[in-house]
Amino acid sequence: MNRRSFLAVSAALPAGLVAAEPQEALPKKARLKPALCAYSFRRDLASKARSYEDLVRSCVEWDVDGLDMTVYWMPSTERAWLHSLRRLAYRCGISIYSIAIRTELTRAAQKDRDAEVENIRRWVDVASALGAGHIRVFGGYLRGGVTEEQAVPWVVECLQRGAEIAGGQGVILGLENHGGITARAERILEIVRKVNSPWVAINLDTGNFPQDPWRQMEMCLPYAANVQVKSEMVHEDGKRGPQDWDRVVKLVASAGYKGYLSLEYEAKEPAAAAVPRLLGELRALCRKYSA
Repeated sequence: MNRRSFLAVSAALPAGLVAAEPQEALPKKARLKPALCAYSFRRDLASKARSYEDLVRSCVEWDVDGLDMTVYWMPSTERAWLHSLRRLAYRCGISIYSIAIRTELTRAAQKDRDAEVENIRRWVDVASALGAGHIRVFGGYLRGGVTEEQAVPWVVECLQRGAEIAGGQGVILGLENHGGITARAERILEIVRKVNSPWVAINLDTGNFPQDPWRQMEMCLPYAANVQVKSEMVHEDGKRGPQDWDRVVKLVASAGYKGYLSLEYEAKEPAAAAVPRLLGELRALCRKYSA
């Protein structure tokens, strides 16, 4: 993160909150790898028209490096199945580098937040069995009149406890900009800074900021451990339309990001037709801006 970007982030944060520098010094050169997010084929996975094994094989066919594995349709969490999928991925030269789970860390009751932490513990074990070094988590929504100011300490507490668990197995938790408590970059940065752990970072979704998206993406990028790319976004005029991927990937590279750009496809065209074409475009841009 250069000084100009750091000052811009600091100026955008709530009064009295100073942005922390990224948690570790990494080489400046960007290293971008194209990946497929399993959520792109959510209908096929839900109907069992495709399996996770099919997605691994498709990653080879479509010449991408990784699978960002949304877990919602997994047939099992038994070690035999997880290890079988891990072996297939290794033999195919595909990294199952991340899994994506649901969490609701804004729950008011302590017992409910304890249950969320135990849920993270369960999925850390799954990620470890698959060889994944990252888990996408959600902050959660505000319910029953709860304010963001009330909920921030709850999210921080859950992530600090989750970080101890995840770090014990070498897994990073990536907090996604997914509405609710994480609708704005300023709040996400506040939470990540307060957690203050090398095992908690940001899972940046390039299609999830409804206002001022480019500024907010830039703010999050120095803390990003995974980037999920959308084919569409809400633009500055409030209208939804195609996302300028050249601009996205250039922005990601300018932050010195090293890691995967995962296509999370949600548009109307059938995924079977759109995803291979879009992955080809993403692959070319990753090569262009990694140079």
